Amino acid sequence: MRVYSVKETYLTVQGEGAQTGRPAVFLRFAGCNLWTGREQDRASAVCTFCDTQFVGTDGDGGGKFTTPQSLANHVKSFWPKGGGGQPWVVCTGGEPLLQLDTHLIDALHEAGFKIAVESNGTVLAPQGIDWLTVSPKANAKLIQISGDELKLVYPQDENSPEDFAGLEFKTFYLQPRDDRYLGQTQNAAHSQAAFEYCLSHPQWNLSVQTHKFIGVP
Repeated sequence: MRVYSVKETYLTVQGEGAQTGRPAVFLRFAGCNLWTGREQDRASAVCTFCDTQFVGTDGDGGGKFTTPQSLANHVKSFWPKGGGGQPWVVCTGGEPLLQLDTHLIDALHEAGFKIAVESNGTVLAPQGIDWLTVSPKANAKLIQISGDELKLVYPQDENSPEDFAGLEFKTFYLQPRDDRYLGQTQNAAHSQAAFEYCLSHPQWNLSVQTHKFIGVP
């Protein structure tokens, strides 16, 4: 029997990328294939600059769900009743495609939701996702090479925008690397570098993490 492990679930406004400003339920799955999520393992991880807590199921709205329908109903409980608008759920992590399957996709659609996914691209996406964002990480082999949005954290030592500019995505975004969680103070330089790269390579759009500026999840 499949058990879905969820770190947290909450209603917010998408703060980055092409869907910035859209109200959505964020469904954060536990677990990732590029890092354990534990600080003692960061230095040896494939992806060393993650700023997300995805270990366990003890976050707000977290838990274990034994059926797709029970998890879909859980997600639906976060959407305001009578509030209007198209319900959206953003499946994120960790790496959500380690758990998101066609059964859960069907259940979320049946509950009335459009489904967005934020993936590191190392797992092939199942059919039925309404908006797929791929964010390549370090030396991880990219398996999912098409989708709606490619969002690259910039700068990275291992990857440059030129590595991905020819892939089949509808939109391309650079997101300045946030190193505050490492106690570093070079974020302004990262933002300036991403800004300048987008100006000289207008295939790329600038993604700013607005939720961090206004202090919301």
